Amino acid sequence: MAERLNRQIVLRRRPTGLVQPEDTELITRPAPEPADGEALVRTTYIGIDAAVRTWLNDQPGYLPPVQIGEVIRAAGIGEVVESRCDAYAVGDIVTTLTGFQEYVISRDDIFTTPVPGPPEEVDQLAVMSVYGPTGATAYFGMMGIGKPQPGETVVVSAAAGATGSVAGQLARIAGARVVGIAGGPHKCRAVVEDFGFDACIDYRAGNLKEELKKHCPRGVDVYFDNVGGPILDAVLGRLAPKARVVLCGVISSYLTGEHPGPANYVNLLSKTALMQGFNALDEWHRFDEAFAALRQWEREGKLVHRQTVYDGIESCVDALNGLFTGANIGKMLVKVSEPTHGLPRMERQGAHA
Repeated sequence: MAERLNRQIVLRRRPTGLVQPEDTELITRPAPEPADGEALVRTTYIGIDAAVRTWLNDQPGYLPPVQIGEVIRAAGIGEVVESRCDAYAVGDIVTTLTGFQEYVISRDDIFTTPVPGPPEEVDQLAVMSVYGPTGATAYFGMMGIGKPQPGETVVVSAAAGATGSVAGQLARIAGARVVGIAGGPHKCRAVVEDFGFDACIDYRAGNLKEELKKHCPRGVDVYFDNVGGPILDAVLGRLAPKARVVLCGVISSYLTGEHPGPANYVNLLSKTALMQGFNALDEWHRFDEAFAALRQWEREGKLVHRQTVYDGIESCVDALNGLFTGANIGKMLVKVSEPTHGLPRMERQGAHA
């Protein structure tokens, strides 16, 4: 058997702002050999999430920062090509922390999950877009903390993104009226036409406060926040009594590291509202519940997903930067290798870079 080569992107310098060419290096090494209790996974798709950028900073979080010289961490999906682990057979499809690399060692631990069902029936794009951490985050944040009720008004920021697009659809399924916030008319059209939101506000148009007043005349009952900063502050200014604010992310400040506090937080007091952060990994034991519900809604045609797909391991950094320049609609992915079982039906629905 010919030696497998593993192309990897490693961290060479901690970035400031967008990741620059000098911050990373694409290297080639022999693919690792699995030891007892391990399996070798060939990466097919890498998920590009905003959290990847935070791991490049030398700051503690729910996972330690990536160290200089290490492969950049990211979640992905792949196929088992060798196995010395009872949990995985050759041909199995698994989600795991692939990192920015073509092959990765996986073990029977919390970071690796076999995708159920025959491999030939697995839609890897759907797994990455809905039936993984992205969908779980939307589910536990919106349904567990937001708890939208029929007739309520729900606002979702970064509504054209992976998590926001799913979260807003879940609020619609619950019977709420859903208003998205996104950047640019192209994204706003996708939020309404593709994801079924009732309306979408273009925050780049510069009239966010007035648009919130127009689309949320009775106030905001649930706000699912992915961005923080001035947008969070503006929505806090429109809260309805007993509102719930779900803190999912602060993408507006991931590049700068600055987190300006919202002046309108006092509305939490006057409106007796709740604002709560969460981490979907804390609900790991309930992931099956979440995915069962999401699959049912997709089968019923109530839940759709889109992807923006970059090609090749060398495009990972461009895809990561693209999250912060507005390049994606739906889940941002990098296609690293061709799945053994084709996915032409769903992949055509993605928006390709």
